[in-house]
Amino acid sequence: MTDVLSLPDPLPRVPREAGAQADVLARALRRQVGQAIADYGMIGAGDKVMVCLSGGKDSYTLLDMLLQLQRRAPVPFELVAVNLDQKQPGFPAHVLPAYLERLGVAYQIIEQDTYSVVSRVIPEGRTQCSLCSRLRRGALYQHAARHGFTRIALGHHRDDMAATFLMNLFHHAKLSGMPPKLRSDDGQHVVIRPLAYVRERDIAQYAQARRFPIIPCTLCGSQPNLQRRQIGQLLAQWDSDHPGRVDQIARALASVEPSQLADLDLFDFHSLERRHRDAPPETPLADDGHGALHS
Repeated sequence: MTDVLSLPDPLPRVPREAGAQADVLARALRRQVGQAIADYGMIGAGDKVMVCLSGGKDSYTLLDMLLQLQRRAPVPFELVAVNLDQKQPGFPAHVLPAYLERLGVAYQIIEQDTYSVVSRVIPEGRTQCSLCSRLRRGALYQHAARHGFTRIALGHHRDDMAATFLMNLFHHAKLSGMPPKLRSDDGQHVVIRPLAYVRERDIAQYAQARRFPIIPCTLCGSQPNLQRRQIGQLLAQWDSDHPGRVDQIARALASVEPSQLADLDLFDFHSLERRHRDAPPETPLADDGHGALHS
């Protein structure tokens, strides 16, 4: 892959040695992001992409990668950074506009006081993430519909996808995850996750090298004992004890075998007997090593 010109330095200016490190990391991340976009057909000619920018390391990296890839893309597409100002106390509303104006990036700010709603509805000490996420998603979807966006880009990475799978498994008794690309329940929006192949540790390293002006989340990020945080700690321990464990989980999500599970809607188990009876005599049946016979 050919290199692209470096983006203008964010605020504050990046030292020369940090800039060199960022360039090395950027090449690796661009390959992963570009591959994910190609594999899942995330962005096409003429798409208007709403890049959801929260002020965290993941969304900064997402925007950074998409801007770099846009410059060398074989087809034209539009990028607009969109931030939802949820009116959290102490939120530095000037940071993102200053950063984006410095880069010359088109942006839009949505102002919606979801913080007061969540604080009023959820009892003190209870996890606020679920309601906050629904309100935030609703606001972003409405904005996307009003402004004609054809893609909504979110900053979820490979660790998020593995964690979501385990959360659904442990807490909701279902094999479900966070797909790289999906259509919203109402059918009106296509959501993409270009960082689907990128590890969080690499994003953290890149964000530090690029010195993004990180805005901490004082709503959900400050709550103790979050299920997602616990799952994250579990994954970190697994990855430490068995390097590559998170990558293995993520790869498994892309290699599903319905006949080896138990979902009646995904596989017709009643047809197995008919298949056996209809099999030609010369077709041998072999044990697959797991107690099941396959032709």
